[in-house]
Formats: sequence, C-alpha cells, structure tokens
Amino acid sequence: MTDSADSPSFRLAYVPGVTPAKWVRIWHERLPDVPLTLDQTTAAEASDLLRDGTADAAFVRLPVDRTVFSAIPLYTETTVVVVPRDHLMTAAEEVTLDDLAEEVVFHPLDDVLDWDQPPGQPAFERPATTADAIELVAAGVGVLLVPQSLARLHHRRDLTYRTVVDAPQSAVALSWPEDATTDLVEDFIGIVRGRTPNSSRGRAPQTPAERAPERRKPAAGRTTGGAKSTGGNGTRGRAGGAKGAGGAKGGGRRGTGGGKPRRRS
Repeated sequence: MTDSADSPSFRLAYVPGVTPAKWVRIWHERLPDVPLTLDQTTAAEASDLLRDGTADAAFVRLPVDRTVFSAIPLYTETTVVVVPRDHLMTAAEEVTLDDLAEEVVFHPLDDVLDWDQPPGQPAFERPATTADAIELVAAGVGVLLVPQSLARLHHRRDLTYRTVVDAPQSAVALSWPEDATTDLVEDFIGIVRGRTPNSSRGRAPQTPAERAPERRKPAAGRTTGGAKSTGGNGTRGRAGGAKGAGGAKGGGRRGTGGGKPRRRS
C-alpha cells in the first residue's frame, strides 16, 4: 500500500502458522525508509484483504484464485494429529489415516486441509475455530488434524502430536493481486526469493560510482600516452645500468683477486 509518492509504505498480511520475521528483518535492512506493517488474518480473510487493497501482499495457504492473484509457492507442511499426551497413539512416531478410523476427528470451520472425506468418526458438531478444537482435544473428546505449524502455534503441555503420513498437506505461498504488482511488491518478492540487493530485479539504488563501468587498470610497467616511450627508455636504462653495474662489479672482483698478496714460499 502506498500512502503517497513521497511516503510509501507496505502492508503484509499473514495467516496463522506462518512466521514472517526473517523476511521482515531483511526488508528493514534494505528499505529502512519504507515502513512495513504486519497484519495477521485468518486463512479465509486473506484473499479479501488483497482484493480490497488493505494488504499489498500476503502469506496465504493454497489454493488461491489464480484468475485474480499471483502466487509463489514457498513450502509444504507436514500434517499431524493432535492428541492428549496419554493417548495410545503416542506409542508410535507416525500414524496413518486408517489408525484414526475409530477416533472422533474434529473438523473445524476454519480447517485448512483439503479433504475429500475427513477421516475418523465425525464429531457431534464442527468447532468454529482450530483454537476451539484444541480445547476439545485437551478435554479428551476427540483428536484434530492440522499442519504442523498450527500444532506448534496452539501448543499445550497436556497435548502432543504425531505425523500422519498419508494425510493431505497444506502449502504456503506469497500472494498478491496480479494487477497490482507494484515496485514494492517486486522488492518483497526479491527478498522472499533470496535475491541479493544488487540482483537484476532487486531494484537496489546505486550511486553514480556504482553505475559507472569499471576502468581497466594499465598493465604493470606501462603508462598511457607519451609517457609510454619514456617508461620504455627508463626500463632499458635501468636494465643497461644494471648490466654496467654488473660489469663494474665483476671488474671489481677481478681487480680485487689480482691485487690479493701472494704468500711467498
């Protein structure tokens, strides 16, 4: 979002489970004069914030409407089942959906997993939120399947989780309106993609000295213009002088050798 040409700003939304701190820190290092505002939102509301311009970009969970939004997939999360610490399922490191067949499995209204058919036995009613479902799991009423980051977000000492190897998974992406790919959005895309400030799409400002082509340094012993002849003569002169000095030195040695007194027998 840009307040004016003279005071730009950037607003970033993110859904629960996503930790944008690393990218935000790099933004502040590269663009210290452009404020970045964070807005945590629900997975269902993230698209609305992008549509109405409340957010310039958002970390969302796929899928998104690709006729409206651009998206860069970032990573896919492991799905886990959240259970009480004394649950029999904790005896294994990993479980399958078949292992949940006799369990009451909560399917909250804000569930982010794309189920063809939720596993296990359906609960009497669907909890409104994942947080509500976590409370019910803690009460020993049933279990809950979520991306691992949400299990960590809602961590409780009386609960734990196990990987579900054959469950649907949730993918996280950076998304923004396709018709609103501003320069600041491009800057943030570069940060998320790991581009350096000097990359071709990094838009890092350069000083005139940085934009100027590097001048090739003259080779050692050479100068430019008329000084070339002088440098050459000087080199030859030094070489000749070295020879002359060597000859004199040799003569000195011979002279010294010839003048050395001989011992008489």
